[in-house]
Amino acid sequence: MKTKARAVSLDSLEIDLQQYWLILKRRWFPTISVFSFVLMLSMLFASLQKPVYRAQGKLLLKVDRIASLTGVGTGLEEFSPLTLQSSPMKTESEVLLSTPLLEQVITQLQLKEQNGNLLKPEALQGRLEVKQIPGADVLQLSFNESNPQTAAAVVNQLMQAYINNNILTSRKQAAAARRVIAEQLPRSENTVQRANRELRNFKERNGITNLEEESKALVASAAQLENEITKAQTQLADANSRLASLQDKVGLSSDAAIAVSSLSQSLGVQQALKEFQEVQSQLAVARSVYQEQSPIIVNLKEKEAALQAILQGRTSEILGRSNVSNRKLQIGTIEQELIQKFVNTEVERLGLTSQVKVLSNTRELYQRRSRLLPKLEQGQRDLQQRLDAAQSSYETLLKKFQEVQVVEQQNMGNASIVEMASVPESPEAKKKTLTQLLGGLLATLAALITMMVLEISDRSVKSIKEARQLFNHPWLGSIPHFGKYTIPHSKNACWSTPTLPVRDFPRSPVSSAYRLLQANLKFLDVEKELKTLVVTSSVPKEGKSTISANLAATIAQLGRRVLLIDTDLHHPQQHHIWNLTNAVGLTNVIVKQINFADAVNKVMENLDVLTSGVIPPNPLAILDSKPMKALVASAAQQYDFVILDGSPLIVEAEALTLGKMTDGILLVVRPGVLDFGSANTAKELLQQSAQTILGIVVNCAASETEYNRFTYYKQDEPDLLNSATSPGLNHKD
Repeated sequence: MKTKARAVSLDSLEIDLQQYWLILKRRWFPTISVFSFVLMLSMLFASLQKPVYRAQGKLLLKVDRIASLTGVGTGLEEFSPLTLQSSPMKTESEVLLSTPLLEQVITQLQLKEQNGNLLKPEALQGRLEVKQIPGADVLQLSFNESNPQTAAAVVNQLMQAYINNNILTSRKQAAAARRVIAEQLPRSENTVQRANRELRNFKERNGITNLEEESKALVASAAQLENEITKAQTQLADANSRLASLQDKVGLSSDAAIAVSSLSQSLGVQQALKEFQEVQSQLAVARSVYQEQSPIIVNLKEKEAALQAILQGRTSEILGRSNVSNRKLQIGTIEQELIQKFVNTEVERLGLTSQVKVLSNTRELYQRRSRLLPKLEQGQRDLQQRLDAAQSSYETLLKKFQEVQVVEQQNMGNASIVEMASVPESPEAKKKTLTQLLGGLLATLAALITMMVLEISDRSVKSIKEARQLFNHPWLGSIPHFGKYTIPHSKNACWSTPTLPVRDFPRSPVSSAYRLLQANLKFLDVEKELKTLVVTSSVPKEGKSTISANLAATIAQLGRRVLLIDTDLHHPQQHHIWNLTNAVGLTNVIVKQINFADAVNKVMENLDVLTSGVIPPNPLAILDSKPMKALVASAAQQYDFVILDGSPLIVEAEALTLGKMTDGILLVVRPGVLDFGSANTAKELLQQSAQTILGIVVNCAASETEYNRFTYYKQDEPDLLNSATSPGLNHKD
């Protein structure tokens, strides 16, 4: 499988290289011209260049050693990148090439242009090069100049200016940092004091001494309260149970029981009740003796009412109300004891209820405080963090203030000269060689661009491959270009391109191509014999007439009777190819001015040619007629093969009309002549008219299928060309 895949890949590479070779063959003249012109310009430019001397010096970039030894000012002068993508060495390289430093060098060395003015920094910058030595913190500074002394002086002066600028910049940075820190110190101190004050106020406002100890105490107190509440609730449940039992026995509510108990223990109420009961007894006895109107009865009633009023008054004083039945004012000893127990139990229940409520309220206070503790802790923590951060910032600023004061007094930078530039003794040869190489590369690139621009701007079909992909019809053959590689010739022969190589040079590769075309036509359909066809093309000058003539000659050489009819009534060519007169022909036969047998010309054995005849004003009316159909049908019966040389498709519609009268159309495609727009138009015409397309034949094929067999035919007789008497015509019509 790997071997097969490798073979396929090599084939694809070969095809691609072949396509590039074909493009180069087509565009070789402008490509070589552009290449030569650009190359000559680059060589001329290289030869006119003045000798250039290159001076080099080296700078070492280092961290401040004094700061690292003393521990003061560390980090203030280190080369640290601002971003992950930036490079400190690259930054210092840009500083070296900055305009202010270059202006200092120009002023100090009085570098001038040819007109006497001081040199521009841009002109100096273009000849300076700064690069980092790999694996070291060293920058190499190079300068190109035609004067070697000036080259060395520029490098040395620039390095010294950079060091001076580096020291000055470091001191300026330290001074600026000191001023900034001095401004920030009072604000930082105020921040610390404000944070401390806010923390103290927070503790006082919330009664905080030690939140951790308070939290532990709250937990212990809450646990103790839970125990006490549980115990009180148990006692309360017991009191409620006893109270319910006593209430069932007494039959009074708690308020009524208290009232009865109070009345039974009041001497005034009991005395009034005793007198009232005695009066009632006397009244009952008197009623049994006297009438109601008796003074004794009336007197007793009045006494009873008075005692009743006294009793109610004393009851109202004790209970606050007077509507109490007399039965409840006097109870027995047992009932009085039960009522007393009932009242005591009620008092006990009320006490326990009050105790449970007080304990629950206390627990709620503890719980509320416990829920508040996390918030208080968070608030205290935030304030403490702010205080710590403010104190840390203040301490850092104070430390940096002391450091920058020390750094500001230093007179050393973080760069030093490792190697001074020496005066170069010999000019550089690299630049000239590089210019020549770049010129060659530019010439090659310009040549390739020229070739590709010409190729892209050319919309013509250029190869057999493009023709086959474009038409998508059977490919029946390719006819190579008629030239010195396809037609054998002698050294002394006067060269001309023959129009009928099949007749004049039967052993040439071109003749072999026509025989292959004839064989492919023969085997298109083995069930139905092909007898009539129309040879046409998309546009003029594709060689359809030449191919029609040579194909007819090829079939005739095989012993079959062939009739070649020139139906191109716009630009007929067959009478030129066969050296015939065109006085009479097809049009004369159609209008019955002459018989068919008298109009036909015998040009070869088994080959007759019917020229176009007089060109009519309306060729389509002649060709799309019943006589024309009858002529084609009659010729098909008389001859073994009939070939109609038709007009181009996009010029006139005659070929499409004739295609319906024959067995099919043979389409000629010539790369370099046919363009894609015309080809697409021809395809649409063929599809719309539903023509039978036998296939395509590519005329003047490119080297992708070029017949290299001409070497095989070199043994052909050299006198063949000398015996050819046909005039040379171009292989196109």
